[in-house]
Amino acid sequence: MNQKDKALARKIYLYLAALFITSLVVSNLIFQKFFFWYPLDLSIFGVPLFELSVGILPYPITFLITDLISEIYGQKRANEVVVAGIFASFFSIGILLVASAVPAIPASPIDNATFTQVFSLSPLAVLASMIAYLTAQFVDIRIYHFWKNFTQGKHLWLRNNFSTFASQIIDSTTVILLLCLFGVLPWSLFWGLTLSSIVFKVLVAAFDTPFLYLFVGLFRRRFNLKEGEEISIA
Repeated sequence: MNQKDKALARKIYLYLAALFITSLVVSNLIFQKFFFWYPLDLSIFGVPLFELSVGILPYPITFLITDLISEIYGQKRANEVVVAGIFASFFSIGILLVASAVPAIPASPIDNATFTQVFSLSPLAVLASMIAYLTAQFVDIRIYHFWKNFTQGKHLWLRNNFSTFASQIIDSTTVILLLCLFGVLPWSLFWGLTLSSIVFKVLVAAFDTPFLYLFVGLFRRRFNLKEGEEISIA
């Protein structure tokens, strides 16, 4: 690969990492709003099955991006993005704590009470999310590369879906369990939110498979990559 192609590959990697980190941080900031995502009146254990936090909306993007980076740039680069996401999330906790401690002036459009109501639980949400995210993302990357090596770079759909299904189940169960333990959510919502989250994420993972094929195909064509071949941007 010539220097011009390497420079382009590095730039794309940087943009993918930026999208990943933005999606992760934003999902933790907006989690307190809930919505009803499917027009069926189903419930389990008395809890509506399809009630979800809006924080889940950008979250599947992170798994699509790590799978894409894993496929094109390799396991080491995917792990680097995960670690960067952890740093950014914990840094956001510090910013929120400082912002909450600073008193609002009388003319401020957002007063202290409103700001606290919206963001006071975010540090706990970030902490719960990071514990779950750290486990799920590394599981996702590990399983992805296991299937990539096992199939010798073939059957992209298999490693994409198997890795994402497993990691999303771990992520959803862990984060909602911790939010209930921290007192952010009532235990009465545990099963409904957990199952709704898993169903939603599995469906999104299946839906994003054609997009992964599309992006991987574009990369392979642009950089003349063989099936299973990775780009080195060191």
